[in-house]
Amino acid sequence: MAIRKTITVDGIEVPFKASATLPRLYRAKFRKDIFKDFSALKDSVDESDEENSGLGIESLEVFENIAWTMAKHADPEGVPDSPDEWLEQFNTFSIYEVLPQLFELWGVNLETQAESKKSLAQLTAR
Repeated sequence: MAIRKTITVDGIEVPFKASATLPRLYRAKFRKDIFKDFSALKDSVDESDEENSGLGIESLEVFENIAWTMAKHADPEGVPDSPDEWLEQFNTFSIYEVLPQLFELWGVNLETQAESKKSLAQLTAR
């Protein structure tokens, strides 16, 4: 089951979507594992703070790639085919305002998948 959330980014309402398809889309586009990247990004955010601009370039790029993938997943026709083109519509914005909401969306999606697996295991055990 897909989870959707609209997040305001630089004054623009942007739909984002998380589902079981998201890791595959991310891997196809970036040749990377979204689970590892989300985990590393969370660690980087936990170790930094907004005032000191503690996130490195790699973490910012991972954020941009994940955000773009979730937006493209929500609106395949309306979102440009590259993160660079997609980011062009925004002025500077704080990822510290957007990223927690993406973490939340991703977490709800993972919980939903875990519930589905649990329900399936219970059904097959009968």
